[in-house]
Amino acid sequence: MNPILAIIVANIIWGAASPIFKFALINIPPFTLAFLRFFFATILFIPFVKNHWERISLKDYFELFLIAFFGITINITFFFLGLQKTASINAPIIASSGPVFIYLLSVLFLHEKRSSRVFNGMMISLVGVLVIILSPLFFDGKGINFGEIQGNVFLLISTFGAVLNVVIGKRVMREVNPYQVTFLSFLFGVIPFTPFMFQELQHWSFSQINMHGLIGIVFGAVFSSAIAYYLHYYAMSKIKAQEIGLFTYIDPVAAVVIAVPLLGEYPHLYFFLGSLLVFGGIYLAEGRLHWHPFHKLKNHTILRSI
Repeated sequence: MNPILAIIVANIIWGAASPIFKFALINIPPFTLAFLRFFFATILFIPFVKNHWERISLKDYFELFLIAFFGITINITFFFLGLQKTASINAPIIASSGPVFIYLLSVLFLHEKRSSRVFNGMMISLVGVLVIILSPLFFDGKGINFGEIQGNVFLLISTFGAVLNVVIGKRVMREVNPYQVTFLSFLFGVIPFTPFMFQELQHWSFSQINMHGLIGIVFGAVFSSAIAYYLHYYAMSKIKAQEIGLFTYIDPVAAVVIAVPLLGEYPHLYFFLGSLLVFGGIYLAEGRLHWHPFHKLKNHTILRSI
């Protein structure tokens, strides 16, 4: 399988996920949806992982637990909580701040040399993210919507969890095959949702599931979990970690295409302004804009055929 194609498909699925999950959360509570999504995804993945199971070390198990904690438990918890409070189309733009976090972490903790051009570009991108996060302060004249601001902050925390997933996961992906990484991530990630789900079940019942909830569960378990996470981890095992973040720029397009007919969400002025700053900062930092990284698919295919 071509890893570039794999990560492109994964990000198209995840781009569509924010409006689809917001649609599902109309009916089903967040921790219950998160539990069902990864519980069924874990079950679905058992036949695949059985034929690819290999012995792994305790260190690998610990790193896989960290991958699951940040990439699933933290990421999905704050993703769902954020979607309940803010527009779904904000999620992929805020997630585009991932490279900003990667850059700051590499400078602060890995002591990598700071480039003034990259730093300035990342700061411009961060301003763009803040414009979207704080847009409820000055959008449409209806007064300050602190709930929407909180939702945007939750999406930022979710993004930070995804960044740590990539940073931590790159080493272990060289040691453990993607089938095991995907399965164990689901297994370790679903456990922390369990007590919160039972708490929600005191006020909500499975008998209340309607079409909204069913769509969220099926899409979450099959597409956004089993398929997309496997493709993501497979790509992580084949290409550089820093390139993984480039493909998140596909997500906003998929999100808007789905959100407009499904939820009636339309981008507003500050969405476009924030997006312009985010991608303008990335252009300044990298010297080119990876908004449409499909050229990598062609390049990778050529290299693979040599």
